[in-house]
Amino acid sequence: MSMVSITYNMKAVGFYEYGGTEVLRLLDLPSPTPEKGQVLVQVMAAGVNPADWRFRDGQFKAFVRAKFPFVSGLEVAGIVKAVGEGVTRFKIGERVYGRLPTAKGGGYAEYVAINESALAHMPHSFNFSQAASVPLTALTALQALRDKAKLRNGQRILIYGASGGVGMFAVQLAKAYGAHVTAVCSTKNVDWVKSLGADVVIDYTSTDVLALPDRYEVIFDAVNHLFAKDAIAILEKGGVYVTVSPVVNPLVQIRARLMGKQVKTTFVKANGADLETISHMIDAGQLMTYIEKEYPLEYASEAHRQSATGHVRGKLVITIVNL
Repeated sequence: MSMVSITYNMKAVGFYEYGGTEVLRLLDLPSPTPEKGQVLVQVMAAGVNPADWRFRDGQFKAFVRAKFPFVSGLEVAGIVKAVGEGVTRFKIGERVYGRLPTAKGGGYAEYVAINESALAHMPHSFNFSQAASVPLTALTALQALRDKAKLRNGQRILIYGASGGVGMFAVQLAKAYGAHVTAVCSTKNVDWVKSLGADVVIDYTSTDVLALPDRYEVIFDAVNHLFAKDAIAILEKGGVYVTVSPVVNPLVQIRARLMGKQVKTTFVKANGADLETISHMIDAGQLMTYIEKEYPLEYASEAHRQSATGHVRGKLVITIVNL
């Protein structure tokens, strides 16, 4: 189903008010001009994330004030078309990808101006759709495991939600760090998650991970479904639980601390240097991605509906240009 068109000059998908998928509109807007330290990117593809539809629903409005019309999309891949004053790392014509600020969005559009510090050169081995599926989710996994959990070689890690966008990268990164990986996913994804390198895969539809005798030095909840109040019971003393939820009950954190354990949240930071690291790992064959489905820009509402089911394997991608 196509969306209502409003007339200006750059195609984009966004909304003028919070609500369901019906508020999304195909817009014509002025294309942006890169400011100092920014790069103008012609967007070829944009990743779809739960944060996109949650923001559209108004779930973040207590924390972030949207400027309407708000263009959805937090991760993009495309071609450098212009550079602002002071930009030194990128040249016109280069293939790049990056993560946009949650408060600004802008990914579901033909052009976006993005800070140089949030951009990286695309992996040579990826096309635009593949690259667009990476920035937010891979950065979340990297920063959660490296910076929050400080995952080390030989540690035992439990990754909950291993078949999703963040989870699939977390499994691969944890293996690259030399950890022993236990991954949790649904029945249909068990074999696929094993193919990502997980040592043990648990089907949550038939097995309650909390009822098993196993204990872990790191637990990473990649989907905000294995809550800290429950998970600390299967965390080793001295262990770390990390969640993608931006908020955790302070009383749970205190209880964990009294048990000699840690509970941490993670909120991904746009970081071009980290993305360059991810690009190198992709080109070295240490990381891959999986795209369940691609949607043309005018069908973004359907992509949001599919993402909201919570049962996407890997990622969904919006194609801005017919590749």
